[in-house]
Order: sequence, then structure tokens, then C-alpha cells
Amino acid sequence: MSQRIEQIKKWLENKLLAEIKTFEVASADASFRRYFRVLFNNKVMGQIAGQSFIIMDAPPEKENIEPFIEIAKSLKKTGVNVPEIYAVNKTHGFILMSDLGSKAYLSLLNSDINTSDYLYSDAMNALVNIQKEFSVKNPDIQQKLPAYDEHLLKTEMDLLPDWYIKVHCQQTLTGKVQSTLDHAMKLLIISAQEQPQVFVHRDYHSRNLMVCDKEQGGNPGIIDFQDAVIGPITYDLVSLLRDSYIAWPDEKVYAWVEQYRQMLLASQLLDTDNKEQFIRWFDWMGIQRQLKVVGIFCRLNYRDGKNNYLNDIPQTLNYLFKVCSRYTEFNDLLELLKRLDKESKT
Repeated sequence: MSQRIEQIKKWLENKLLAEIKTFEVASADASFRRYFRVLFNNKVMGQIAGQSFIIMDAPPEKENIEPFIEIAKSLKKTGVNVPEIYAVNKTHGFILMSDLGSKAYLSLLNSDINTSDYLYSDAMNALVNIQKEFSVKNPDIQQKLPAYDEHLLKTEMDLLPDWYIKVHCQQTLTGKVQSTLDHAMKLLIISAQEQPQVFVHRDYHSRNLMVCDKEQGGNPGIIDFQDAVIGPITYDLVSLLRDSYIAWPDEKVYAWVEQYRQMLLASQLLDTDNKEQFIRWFDWMGIQRQLKVVGIFCRLNYRDGKNNYLNDIPQTLNYLFKVCSRYTEFNDLLELLKRLDKESKT
């Protein structure tokens, strides 16, 4: 860790002629990337002295910074607020970029529903703007992103048996369990692929959306988009409204879902006005995502030593229990998940 920091400082001082004033940890995410906040005594990259910057540290053997750079450029063209990239060190995996602040959505989402309505409205507006640009005005941009295809959807859901069932619950996959999972995954993949295919951030939630004023570029500031793909239109909405870090009453969630659906209709991103179908798409997309997330949280604990993510599993499982109970197609999956949850606690 100290060696990487020294490499960053040498790059800043020797290549960018920066005089470092302060250098501190800003955050770390669920990958191998880390972020530092730095202030300089002098003007760097044409910016005023004393302005704060963020440095992404992405070890090349673990992370590829190219997608982040390319997607940032494309998102900038849509008018949404993403970090401005000032300098890149591809050899060592460093990026110097603008600082969108340290106030994440999660810090303001609370019982004050007016604040939440305002924040979610901004987030949904930004998302529609992105989807509109990628899907309607600039369809060629889609070619720059990988498809959220059957293989990727299945690979993600396989994290549940690989890390939750086998490692966390310490159970083997019987033929019956595998059959239950295969049946559910097939239905979820079909549902995902029948939706309009648009830009998908993949982690559009309260820790990756920053509260920003107009001087900071407008609300929200959007980060952590390097894994973006072209996929189902409800995916990022699920990430936003069925967030693993904050839960809302169902009536509020579905009111926001309808608000978003109307925005999509107005933007001509939906071909048909079918509320029931859209809710099913949203719910089933949530099942797919939450199966993946439970597996990821377990992997972060057992492989990467980030045990705090285990605390977020109960809420994610609760989403699965509630949504699966609404659809008879997932009766067997619901029974399996409840049994595993119960047995893992004994």
C-alpha cells in the first residue's frame, strides 16, 4: 500500500509538477480500486490552487482503467455530472480527476420523504437522460459497451451458489437445488432480455450517487460506472430503489417506479404503455440482481476479507423473500432461500 502511494506522489510531483499540500484516503470500493483526496499548493492542470482532486488507484494487474476513461467521456456528452479526468497514468493505473465531494446520497436518505423524493427525482432524471442519449440519439455509442447477455446474467447469478450456498452456508448443491436455481435463472434471463436494452451503470445506488450543487456540476454526481453495459431498462432502477443499504416501504418504491415509467414513456424509451409488465420486469430484475449481490457480499468477506458486507445480506435476502412471494414461478426458489437462511443461523 505504501509503495503505491509513493508511486502516486512521485507521478504528481515529477510529471504534473504538483506541490502536494494534503493527501488522504477518500474511499475504497468493493473492487481492488482505492481513491485518495489530494490538495495542492500550486495550480495543477490549469485548475486553481487549493482545489481538491480525487486520485483513482487501480493496480493494472487487478483493474483496467480504460473502460472508466471511455465511459466518462461518453457520459460527459449526455450532460450528466461525472468526474472530469485531468491526467492519466496508464502504466501504473492512476487517474487524477475532479472531486464531486464526500456527501453520498446515503447520508441524506432518511425519514424525510421530501428530501428523498428530490434526490430520487434527480437520480431518475439523470438516468433517463443517459438512456436517451445512448439509446436514441447516439445508438453507435452502444457498440462501445459489452452486452448484458445471457452468459453475463447467468455468471452473476452463479455467485449465489458458489459463494453463499457452498461457502457461507457450507452446503453442497444437490440435484434438486440445482434444478430450482436453473429454473429460476432461466425465467429471469428471459425477462431481462425481453426488456428494451439501454445503458446500464450496474451500481446506480446511494453510495455511488453524490449530492452536488450547481457549482459542483449539478445533482447527482455519478461515480463508479466503469462496469457499464448495454442491458435491461429496469436494472439501474432496481439498483436505486431496492438498494442494499437503505429500504423503503413498497408503496413508496412502486410510486417511484411509476414516476420513472412515465418518464420513459415521455422520452419514447418504452414502446408500449403496460404498467403490469413494467412492474414484473422491475421485480424480476430485482431478483436477478439480489441473487448476485448476496453472492458478491459473501465473496467480499471470504475472499477479500471485507467482512462488513455481511451486515448487508439480511436486507438483500428480505427483498428476495418479499418479491419471490408475489410470483408463483419462484415458489421453489423462495422455499430454498428461506431454508438456507434459517439453517445458516443455527
